[in-house]
Amino acid sequence: MIAVGSLETPVGRLHVAVTDVGLVGVSWGEPRVDLPVVDDPARVEPVLTQLAEYFKGERTRFDVAIDWRLTSSVQREVLRTLYSTVDYGSAVTYGQLATRSGDRVPARGIGSIMGSNPVPIVVPCHRVVAGDGLGGYSGGSGRDGLAVKQWLLILEGALPPTLGWDPERLEL
Repeated sequence: MIAVGSLETPVGRLHVAVTDVGLVGVSWGEPRVDLPVVDDPARVEPVLTQLAEYFKGERTRFDVAIDWRLTSSVQREVLRTLYSTVDYGSAVTYGQLATRSGDRVPARGIGSIMGSNPVPIVVPCHRVVAGDGLGGYSGGSGRDGLAVKQWLLILEGALPPTLGWDPERLEL
């Protein structure tokens, strides 16, 4: 059984899905779940609270449990490495994350894993960049993925603010 909730943020409405084990999904679109949905505000509230704190600049690390069951062992290994070694305000390249993850996955494969990250923001795939720029980002509500990535990196101080940057909403 899965509990769902949503939160309005500066980068759009985020939806979360939480199992009895932990957070299993963060998305900009309605969560697609194959499990029965239950109304359990107590299960989703800690995740929504921590996301709200993050967007206010009050939280630099998430401490909610994550349910990794929907990821492969390789995805899990790379995403856990990202989660535990790339702190708020910093970034790594796809190649650097490949090395940190034990070189089992090439940099291009790291990009694919980042694109399939089921819990973006909490597991900060936006902190993984190309050697020559931002790279890609599958988050956001459409074609604004790179703008969302840039906004998140500016919020965290990993990039300098651009002219017109507004911490209250995405308008880059």
